[in-house]
Amino acid sequence: MQKWILDHPEMLGEELLILQEEFDGWDETRERLDVLALDKNGRLVIIENKLDDSGKDVVWQAQKYAAYCSSLTRQDILKLYRDYLGPENNGNAEETMAAFLEVEDLSDIEISEGSSQRIILTAAKFRKEVTATCLWLIDHGIDIQCKRITPFSYDGRVLLNVEQVIPPKEAAEFMVRVGRKKVEEQRERKENVERHRRRLKFWGQLLQTLTGKAAELYANRSPGRDHWLSGSTGHSGVNHNFHFLKDRIRYELYIGNSDHDYNKRIFDGLFQHKEKLEAAFGNELDWRRLDDKKSSRIFAEKLIETYDEENWPEAFEWLNATTNKGIEIFQPELDRLKL
Repeated sequence: MQKWILDHPEMLGEELLILQEEFDGWDETRERLDVLALDKNGRLVIIENKLDDSGKDVVWQAQKYAAYCSSLTRQDILKLYRDYLGPENNGNAEETMAAFLEVEDLSDIEISEGSSQRIILTAAKFRKEVTATCLWLIDHGIDIQCKRITPFSYDGRVLLNVEQVIPPKEAAEFMVRVGRKKVEEQRERKENVERHRRRLKFWGQLLQTLTGKAAELYANRSPGRDHWLSGSTGHSGVNHNFHFLKDRIRYELYIGNSDHDYNKRIFDGLFQHKEKLEAAFGNELDWRRLDDKKSSRIFAEKLIETYDEENWPEAFEWLNATTNKGIEIFQPELDRLKL
């Protein structure tokens, strides 16, 4: 069966470029991968063959091989292919691989990117524990297929019937897509938890470092999980805000009353004194009237890698100084507007 696959890899239902057979190029293990191939998208395909029964450990075995292969570089893969072709390839391995992948140059395509390795298991029959495990892996974003190969004798010849049993062919694309979506959702949930933890820590430390009017403004605030933290100006819907983003921090005067016209009147009243306010602030401000939205914003920001905690003292100092200056220049103007 392995020879048939080597000679006619298309029998597995797609175009594959065979890279190696009985591959054992790993340190400190004598295990051998039956067939290593490349698909049309530049993904490594681990093919493990069982003559009759799949056995109960075939999935674990194939996963180990996939993990081993995940460390192979573009040059490693090209060397494997050269070795497989042998001396008679006349140095054409790179050209042949590029032609298979339908690119002018191999640098134009990712080969074995990240954890993109695929697994194909072949056997005459598969145990229930194997098929159940494969379905679970697909549900968790692993691209694995089980192909049942049945030989027939006809007119003195041996014919093969190749049937994909896992995932069912009519549902394969959908199942793989759903599995990848679940993995992406799990990753996003994990990232959200980490973001919330980081924000709580940042706000908690910032609140302890504030001085002057900023300290008074946020005296009764507790750290939260949002990327912003608000302190009231005493006028409805108008707040001094902090923003904590991945690559920047921001001080903002947020004008967000439920009344659209009220917000625009405040913004316009402040904007009339733009030059005076910016001179007092000591820097240009970003004025966003946002005509198509209910709220308006006036802010200053600093580019800084906030996910690096070593930068936090600098961020705290800037937010404290900038917020105190913002309170100093905006609060009298807001009071003057008699909101």
